[in-house]
Amino acid sequence: MTIRQIVVGFLLASGTLCADAPSRLIYSRAFPGSTPEYFRILIESTGDFQYTEAPDDSQPLHARLNDADVATLFEMATALDHFKTPLESGLKVANTGKKIFRFETPQGVATETEFNYSLNVTAQKLLDKLEQIASSERAYLDLDRTVHFDKLGVNDSLAQIESLWLRKQLAAPDQFIPLLTRISTHSAFMHLARDRAARLKEEFSKPLPAASASAEPQHK
Repeated sequence: MTIRQIVVGFLLASGTLCADAPSRLIYSRAFPGSTPEYFRILIESTGDFQYTEAPDDSQPLHARLNDADVATLFEMATALDHFKTPLESGLKVANTGKKIFRFETPQGVATETEFNYSLNVTAQKLLDKLEQIASSERAYLDLDRTVHFDKLGVNDSLAQIESLWLRKQLAAPDQFIPLLTRISTHSAFMHLARDRAARLKEEFSKPLPAASASAEPQHK
């Protein structure tokens, strides 16, 4: 049985997947004064996801999570009863932004909860993983910007991506490969950046170890 079959089986058993449409796990954060002030991640049970930094963004960034990570995220959403109950702690803590967890079924039923800070351990773990996905997408956007408009800044952007990778916090590394290929093969970029891009491309192109299929991912 393949990893995808295992994931689909889990989602079917938990009632989060049907043949017609995928379920959706959505996370958004609004925090005026931060960078960015708003972002939203929409993850489908197929693994496809979108990242936007404006509520009216008509051109979201698209990528895909691996099956094991998708299973982990949807397991946590299920453990939290698909956000049907409040998660806010009610404690007087620093404001870190309005966060919303939302779940949408294939039948169009949506449940969500809004919070600033939660004491629920599963909610904290889910928040951490979703924030790491957001950090990965911001790293991608920064690399794309420097590739096109700031070639001297490319190596710094690559260093940020490499740091996420080494901490096992980089989501969807496959999405970086086209940009890494461009950098590593184009003489317009510094030699140091070309070497780093080639090294990262090689790492990101390696298949996942077989053991990772049965273990919970250590990143996100």
